[in-house]
Amino acid sequence: MAAMNVLDLFLKSSLLVQLIILLLILFSIVSWAIIIHKTRLLNVAHRDADVFEDKFWSGKELAQLYQESDARYDRIAGSEQIFHSGFKAFSRLHRANSRPEAIIDGACSAMRIAMNRELEMLETHIPFLGTVGSISPYIGLFGTVWGIMNAFIALGAAKQATLQMVAPGIAEALIATAIGLFAAIPAVMAYNRLNLRVNKLEQNYDNFMEEFTAILHRQVFARAENQ
Repeated sequence: MAAMNVLDLFLKSSLLVQLIILLLILFSIVSWAIIIHKTRLLNVAHRDADVFEDKFWSGKELAQLYQESDARYDRIAGSEQIFHSGFKAFSRLHRANSRPEAIIDGACSAMRIAMNRELEMLETHIPFLGTVGSISPYIGLFGTVWGIMNAFIALGAAKQATLQMVAPGIAEALIATAIGLFAAIPAVMAYNRLNLRVNKLEQNYDNFMEEFTAILHRQVFARAENQ
């Protein structure tokens, strides 16, 4: 019965209020699609990072790890993509007999670029949630103000003002605020949660890069000393 009442109020509201409600519903649908997609994507990214780091610290040779990653390059991401880019640059510069400092700088630069690309992919569309969370209540409030204004205009034109006359118009107007909050609250919560998870993953990538760079630093300077 409540659903029918809400639908009835929506159908009786003004065209502008109807458009505002439809816009807010669209915002909510898109927000939930982003939330579900990004949650799944971040779950996979965190899991892949843990799996690759276990493999990285398993004692395998770096060259062997690189060959395994290169064989399935189209399917790697996250820490493994960062490793692949760094070791590829390291090997190329080492074969070119570059200075040890240039080799390390080149590998670090390649890893940093790979990490930024990974984070950019993970962060795509998340700002939209923040935007929805910020503007939806105000859009809903605008619809409410417009609806109440129309209700009072109609009330002023009536010969005899009663609560029964003004109540439906106010109820129609308040639907816009309710739907605005319905769209905004999940979007704000998801925006904060997803950003927190992306930041945690960025810290994970940074730590991996520092550890991998230290290993490359030891290798390249050890070879330089032996030569």
